[in-house]
Amino acid sequence: MLIRIPTPHAPRPSEITPRTTYLTRRAALAGLGLAAAAPQVLAQTTPGGGRLARLPGQRSTAAGAVVLDKPTAYADATSYNNFYEFGTDKSDPAERAHTLKPRPWTVAVEGECARPGRYDLDTLLRLAPMEERVYRLRCVEGWSMVIPWVGYPLAELIRKAEPTGKARFVEFTSLADRAQMPGLRSGVLDWPYVEGLRMDEARHPLALLAFGMYGEVLPNQNGAPVRIVLPWKYGFKSAKSLVRIRFVEKQPRSSWEQSAPQEYGFYSNVNPHVAHPRWSQATERRIGEDGLFARKRPTLMFNGYEAQVGQLYAGMDLKKHF
Repeated sequence: MLIRIPTPHAPRPSEITPRTTYLTRRAALAGLGLAAAAPQVLAQTTPGGGRLARLPGQRSTAAGAVVLDKPTAYADATSYNNFYEFGTDKSDPAERAHTLKPRPWTVAVEGECARPGRYDLDTLLRLAPMEERVYRLRCVEGWSMVIPWVGYPLAELIRKAEPTGKARFVEFTSLADRAQMPGLRSGVLDWPYVEGLRMDEARHPLALLAFGMYGEVLPNQNGAPVRIVLPWKYGFKSAKSLVRIRFVEKQPRSSWEQSAPQEYGFYSNVNPHVAHPRWSQATERRIGEDGLFARKRPTLMFNGYEAQVGQLYAGMDLKKHF
């Protein structure tokens, strides 16, 4: 299928930082020496939109949890999205996702576990301390962002569920409600959206159960109210608007793998050496860096998280298991 990449949607006037504020902040950062600044300073350069509820998190100390790359502007991160439940154009989610109702919300935990159950959103929010993690996000289409997420390790919920010895994989299912999601009327995928991970991947310290970004709760277009974030994999692996987490014995078949298995594998790790059938993955365009004509940057193996996750795939043929 053809994936269109239109010009990024322009930010709303209310999202544009006033020139005086921008100059003041720029001068302050210059005085601190931004090139050698602590991650805390980098995260402060792109505050949230200020219209959603605050959701602060303690800065994570996990290895690889905070990259030094400059975060993507909030206006870009919330207006240039893949969320096909609201449409296939990058601007569709921001324009249409106001129909999503993130409360009340429950997530069912099912399958091969000793403690299945249904968790309402408030229970999930209290399950573990919130952390802020600044992750790179790499899309299979060739663009990337850097986003400060708020959440806690997915392993915390897995521990709570107590998977049995039969649980070798975790399957994630997103909401599929035609009344809230106009994109479901299209046949681009078989709904609901399903993704999966091997159990050791799901338990990895970098796998995040996210409830917010930029210090605020998740905007609807970014997967409210709860989603997965897997920084070493292509963005479509990070399932949004979760309603079910199921522990299974057999490898689940993800939505994109089912739709186009020659293009989308189960693992979908960022790999500059394995091209998509229709384009190279060797370089990427960072959103917000002077538009479509900015010089592309080299794509890093496992999106730059090789030191943290490379051992998960030791001995595997990564061209075969793409």
